[in-house]
Amino acid sequence: MAASIDVARLHKRFGATRALDGMTFTVQPGQVTGFVGPNGAGKSTTMRVILGLDKADDGQALVGGRSYPSLPYPMRVLGSLLDAGALQPGRSARNHLLWLAHSQGLPASRVDEVLEQAGLTDVARRKASGYSLGMRQRLGLAGAMLGDPEALMLDEPFNGLDPEGIAWMRGFLRALARQGRAVLVSSHLMSELQDTADHLVVVGRGKVVADTSVDDLLAAASGDRVSVRTARPAEAAALLERAGGGVLWPEESRADGVLTVSGLAAEQVVKLLTAGGVPFAEISAHRATLEQAYLDLTREQVEFRAEPAGEVPA
Repeated sequence: MAASIDVARLHKRFGATRALDGMTFTVQPGQVTGFVGPNGAGKSTTMRVILGLDKADDGQALVGGRSYPSLPYPMRVLGSLLDAGALQPGRSARNHLLWLAHSQGLPASRVDEVLEQAGLTDVARRKASGYSLGMRQRLGLAGAMLGDPEALMLDEPFNGLDPEGIAWMRGFLRALARQGRAVLVSSHLMSELQDTADHLVVVGRGKVVADTSVDDLLAAASGDRVSVRTARPAEAAALLERAGGGVLWPEESRADGVLTVSGLAAEQVVKLLTAGGVPFAEISAHRATLEQAYLDLTREQVEFRAEPAGEVPA
């Protein structure tokens, strides 16, 4: 298995709206690639172009060197899940998959295999109308795996899953990549991608903003900053700022008294706080989260921005 997903110079307009503006990236075999960006960034349009559901005005999208619509049995090359709710409600999970298998020249035995992989064997004959969103996600993944494809493309696969289901999905996606498959995952759940993805493609306004490994992105976002935990954060912030440091005190860290300091080495911070008589419990190299790194990258790419809760007029 060595099929990559290659997106090259995609352009697409819907009337006056420019959905894609030179979108270019590659999903390599053996990796989980996260595909992220604000609403309206072009993620869904890109995936639809890859599947031939939308036609690009310019550029091309190939899977294993061929366009998806040109493949005789496309689900054997690229398995996809774009909408977990796209099911016939009166049809059972097993019959839904049997219909898909027949379209791809696959035996019924393969249906039973993917139902077991997805943990749906016991509910395989239940009608889809009785499925929760999490169960529909598992059924959608079973459909994507039906052709034992070389590459997979999944849109928001963590939606609707409980904690056990999220842990299962995370491990399943990583296992697929270890088997040599190219795995593209679009998601808004940065915390899940941080623990799942090897690579990240960040998009905004129809083009790629960043194409990098998760480790490199986090290292760049972390920079040379230092995290300080103290019972007297206001005093510590004032002291460190007078010494030339840049201090952030995020709202989510207020209860814990955690400051993020830039421009001062950890050793300098220790000396300054000690000399100033400001107690501290912990000083460590700052480690940015994927969510923080993502927000920094896409700050200027957001089409619609709400006011913070504290600034909404009464």
